[in-house]
Amino acid sequence: MHSPIQLPDTWQTLLSQTLESPEALLRYLRLPDSLLAGANRASLEFAMRIPRPWLDRIEKGNPDDPLLRQVLPLAEELDEVPGFTRDPLEESHSNPVDGLIHKYNGRVLVILTGACAINCRYCFRRHFPYAENRLGPQQWQNILDYITADPSITEVIFSGGDPLVSSDSRLNQLITDLEQIPHLARLRIHSRLPVVLPQRITESFVNVLKQTRLKVVTVIHSNHPQELDSHVATAVQRLTQAGITVLNQAVLLRGINDSVTTLKTLSEQLFAIGVLPYYLFTFDPVKGAAHFDLPDDEARQLMRQLQDQLPGYLVPRLAREIPGRGSKTLLFTDQE
Repeated sequence: MHSPIQLPDTWQTLLSQTLESPEALLRYLRLPDSLLAGANRASLEFAMRIPRPWLDRIEKGNPDDPLLRQVLPLAEELDEVPGFTRDPLEESHSNPVDGLIHKYNGRVLVILTGACAINCRYCFRRHFPYAENRLGPQQWQNILDYITADPSITEVIFSGGDPLVSSDSRLNQLITDLEQIPHLARLRIHSRLPVVLPQRITESFVNVLKQTRLKVVTVIHSNHPQELDSHVATAVQRLTQAGITVLNQAVLLRGINDSVTTLKTLSEQLFAIGVLPYYLFTFDPVKGAAHFDLPDDEARQLMRQLQDQLPGYLVPRLAREIPGRGSKTLLFTDQE
């Protein structure tokens, strides 16, 4: 008797297999039970979500694994820390119509969905009111009307949640609608999925992007070189071979990537697979994640060391988003 043919997992199947139980996570990774009580309490405040491709890259039995630390709920998340708020970037002040954030000249950000494949514990939108910004047909029409009425807007940024949990057909329709606005020139997609669920970057998805007249830029999010496996390399290759610019933005996180060796290796491995380092953000002071924070002086010292070891094009820009300013604020320059 022939064995049944094993079909490859689709990205939708992998997305549906997301691990959401702290107890199951600790058991699978052979981690101490002492972590469970804190993980359970913290996950009630902000749910745990880990897709299988990310889980497979975590070292079993290592509570300090850098990929684990990004997704494991901890008791420290419940600490009250002065200065850490639910809306650290004050996005509620730049939300003129539901589902749209307009902070900077020339570009707007559209919240396609509140869903993610992974819940990163440091996420600055962990308290974002997604229910109030649901992108239904009327909300989408309002967004199109808003963009159409402002010819200074030349770029739309798809964000979330993660915009790539949306289907190809939905993305295609949204992009087709945007193409009808003559002053739009660029579409930027900010997504963690090319890293945490690289199977999402299918040929059919890439074909959607190849067909648009808009110039497409994809900004992926990788914080540590351990995240970059062969599946991620394949996903990036599909994008770059289609003529899509791929950049990376990372967040500087205590205990995860706060060493010059890690940051240097990350930049080199990103470039090796076709991704240009773009931003290294200092931590946004979001309530529940203060234990990831790193002082600016330490961040600048890391950048000095990184600049000494890498060519300029592999050194990401150290920046912070400060509410009310017209652009990101650079915290380190070549002159320092």
